[in-house]
Amino acid sequence: MTRHSRFALFATLCLSAALWRPLVLMAEDPSLASPRNDASVKPGPQGALLDGKTLSGWHVAETQDFEHHGEVRVVDGVIVLEMGQPATGIVWKGRPPRENYELSLEAKRLDGNDFFCGLTFPVGDSYVSFIVGGWGGGATGLSNLDGYSAVENETTGYTEFKADQWYRIRVRVTPQHVAAWIDDREQFQVERKDRKFSVWWEQEPMRPLGVATWRTKATVRNISLKSLKVSAATKEQVSKEPGGATPE
Repeated sequence: MTRHSRFALFATLCLSAALWRPLVLMAEDPSLASPRNDASVKPGPQGALLDGKTLSGWHVAETQDFEHHGEVRVVDGVIVLEMGQPATGIVWKGRPPRENYELSLEAKRLDGNDFFCGLTFPVGDSYVSFIVGGWGGGATGLSNLDGYSAVENETTGYTEFKADQWYRIRVRVTPQHVAAWIDDREQFQVERKDRKFSVWWEQEPMRPLGVATWRTKATVRNISLKSLKVSAATKEQVSKEPGGATPE
């Protein structure tokens, strides 16, 4: 497929999303969390959420669009998410913070042409998903922002993701902003004031913190969750710089 045809496909999918959004967007209950949510499950050293050997601290999503998920296993220190029909995902069993934190991981697509990382995380009392590689393989953005999907709002981007290549994905949540980077390249910085964050109904099983794929085989590693020490003087500045905040 040529670069021109890929962009044409991307534009068509964006239009399709806009047409279908009123039919499939459902109201989110911000208070709904995983029934396996456990305050005793904590991040490991340096904020690590994976031990590199097992799925300890995680469970495989099995409801809604994850009912026919692909196999999930740990191989050579990474989690392999086999292609689901349509989705495969894992959910952290702990209770993530809702403000002043940074969440990061590395992911790569092995097969398929849809998102290889759908990272769902809390924003205050709500949740949102950072979609990486969706809608034909290259779309990025938040789903949902003010009710609009990742290809319909101001966070929409497009990247030519290469198969079998690791990408470092990072999100940061402060009381003022939600920001994200891929390989230290800022994708967006959204002010939270007067904005609504929510998830598509397909991603609801990923709450409160999860990683999903859509008709795609992928691997993930080095999932890390760190609280941020943010002084009053730096609250407005911290999310503008890739390394701007100080992890606890």
